[in-house]
Amino acid sequence: MDSPVNGAILGTANLILDYPDLTRQSIALHVKQSEAVLDPENFSPRFPLPAMDDAFREFTSVATAEWKVIGEYKGHRLTLLDLMGNPGTNTTKTFPSLLIVARAVAHIRETGDRLMLLTPTSANKGVALRDAVWRAISCGLVEPEQLRVVTIAPRSCRNKLRASPLSRDPELLRLNPLLLYSGENPEDVKAVGRAFATSYAGRLRKERDVTLWYSLDLVNYLVADTSRAFFEHAVSPTDGSDAPRWHVHSVSSAFGLLGYHAGREVLENAGLARPETRPGSLLVQHLGTPDMVLNLLHGDSSPSLLPEYSWDPESGLHHQTGNDPHFPLTTFHPRENLESTFYTSRPATSPSMNGIISRHGGEGIVVSLAEVLDRYPFLRTWLDVASVPLPADFRKLREWSTAMALTGALNAIDRGLVPAGREMVIHGSGTYTDDHFDPFDAHSAKTIETAEDVADILLERTR
Repeated sequence: MDSPVNGAILGTANLILDYPDLTRQSIALHVKQSEAVLDPENFSPRFPLPAMDDAFREFTSVATAEWKVIGEYKGHRLTLLDLMGNPGTNTTKTFPSLLIVARAVAHIRETGDRLMLLTPTSANKGVALRDAVWRAISCGLVEPEQLRVVTIAPRSCRNKLRASPLSRDPELLRLNPLLLYSGENPEDVKAVGRAFATSYAGRLRKERDVTLWYSLDLVNYLVADTSRAFFEHAVSPTDGSDAPRWHVHSVSSAFGLLGYHAGREVLENAGLARPETRPGSLLVQHLGTPDMVLNLLHGDSSPSLLPEYSWDPESGLHHQTGNDPHFPLTTFHPRENLESTFYTSRPATSPSMNGIISRHGGEGIVVSLAEVLDRYPFLRTWLDVASVPLPADFRKLREWSTAMALTGALNAIDRGLVPAGREMVIHGSGTYTDDHFDPFDAHSAKTIETAEDVADILLERTR
């Protein structure tokens, strides 16, 4: 294993505040909606942001990113795009959540409407939206009754949910409930959320004078993530670089990478970057939901396309019976759930990501917990250089995204999946431990299974 370097920070930026002109170009290019959609079932506000006054700057002050060199590995420079600087989330979901809430604030000020954000989440998206709503309230952008947020999370993700002022204050908790889905399939939180929006959004507006915004649309996340490309262009542009570059991201639906490439499109359209220098992409997934990698390799996400594994009683590990470098060679279980954040099966974003990789290069790789743990001492050393410490006791790690991405990059290099000399930019999309947050009190959450259960809570009904 090559040695890490000194962790030099090549640049720091606020991804919401620092690129206003490029962000406006991104909105013009990628947002087809010019006016608010007022249909209760499909409400969406326009894209203007509040005035850039002191309150808005304070609200967005946590939208920071850093570009850090962390080492060399077998002729490949490793760089970390650190998107985890907000202590209220420690994940990249900060950026789109702040932008979503900023749009909500602009709509509230323009119309006087009261808005309720509703999002299904595997934890991080919901945590970030709750943090952004609280920041808007605490910075004086809105009053608690004007903007609310409701999150629906699988019960299996409850150890990633955080206490916050929205949960500690009884009235704020009533306005901003956190709902735990008790069904067997975690991904069904999306179906429950969509069903509630379809069946009850009109009644919520009529009976409670509250407009529901089901905020899961890709464009709500894509625009915020375009600023990753703007930041790269400012601190380490690809045009004129000595070596081609790949971007590495742990993904479920690859919203972050799609946003990055949408930002590259803005730069290329403006003549600020050349398409032939656009970096490739390495998708990193786990065996629980390897759908994007399968689709990239086979044009299909069927689990039957996974390699076969045989159990070795001597080691207790399952070993791949073939030699497919895109999948774990060893694993504790052939369909293990390494990271509950990544729960989306057959994402609709696969064709878009496949097309980008076909045009600009890249690969996909699936990692196992056994492989991450095998590299864990080295991951700690490398990320510590970048001031992203991993706990000595890996059992305290609650978010494995960044560790997965770095493991995927190293495995891909070792197995010859990465062309020689490529710089590998690791998107630090999430890392946190037990010590980073106070857990949400499970007794404060409400358990639901159907859209009707959600309606009972949000319409304050009793059966």
